[in-house]
Amino acid sequence: MIKRTLYFGNPAYLSLQNGQLVIKLPEVEQTAVPDFVKQENIHTVPIEDIGIMVLDHRRITLTQGLLEALLDNNVALLTCSASHMPIGLLLPMEGNTTLTERWRVQMEASLPLKKQLWQQTVQQKIQNQAATLKAVYGMEVKNMYQWANEVRSGDNTNLEGRAANYYWKYAFPSIEGFTRGQDGDYPNHLLNYGYAVLRAVIARALVSSGLLVQMGIHHKNKYNAYCLADDIMEPYRPYVDRVVMDMVKQEEPGETLSKEQKVKLLNIPTMEVYIDGRRSPLEVAASTTTASVYKCFAGEIRKILYPEMQLNG
Repeated sequence: MIKRTLYFGNPAYLSLQNGQLVIKLPEVEQTAVPDFVKQENIHTVPIEDIGIMVLDHRRITLTQGLLEALLDNNVALLTCSASHMPIGLLLPMEGNTTLTERWRVQMEASLPLKKQLWQQTVQQKIQNQAATLKAVYGMEVKNMYQWANEVRSGDNTNLEGRAANYYWKYAFPSIEGFTRGQDGDYPNHLLNYGYAVLRAVIARALVSSGLLVQMGIHHKNKYNAYCLADDIMEPYRPYVDRVVMDMVKQEEPGETLSKEQKVKLLNIPTMEVYIDGRRSPLEVAASTTTASVYKCFAGEIRKILYPEMQLNG
């Protein structure tokens, strides 16, 4: 079942009742209006239907009972800063019944295996980047496909970086001198927002698959609590890029995110991708990918299942 992404950008009282998220508006609650009016402004959502919840206002109140229910149902909570950019991610500590066994298998994975899995990850990332440039701008990108084929175990020649330099050079042709960076100019903030949503999707799927999001196959930054999520999301990033590229082609530049832009970026979990021979919503594909990651650690299969960017969508 496709899970819902809920966004809260206004003051709200959020609580739990009968397995439902209960949403109340404080402006109505604190106003001297008849009870039937207050009841009409109460909304409910089944907890089991929620996948990601985005909190983007300082006057949002959540009850402990609701938090417990959300985490028990493996909901990822994204919190935003005063500048309305995602700043925190809350995930459940346990998301699989065989957690300890799966952690052991993951921690005992050999270095050669991790290097092979990173090779596959980089190859698919470059292929998806190439397909994105071709689909959006009609570019000939044989060189990128060649680089993808030349990636070796562990990507010790850093073809990922070479491909990235080329990719970002042509990603936004209408923006002279564009440079990709966390604190860079427009449209970096759109990319950052989309990547934050994507990271939550991948991290949530990894937890569901019983894997440690802190222990990556390539990323090893001791200050990063989501190393494995940052590894596995790499081939998914071009899907965010494609959404942002289309936005830039159609919209006027702006340094703040509009409501319409947020809606498009928050729809990333439900966008269709092609994986394992069939079309699937991205959030479902993420679960397919993370399940295959565990099977690779366990020696059941040899290849991670990643989505393949299609030229027509």
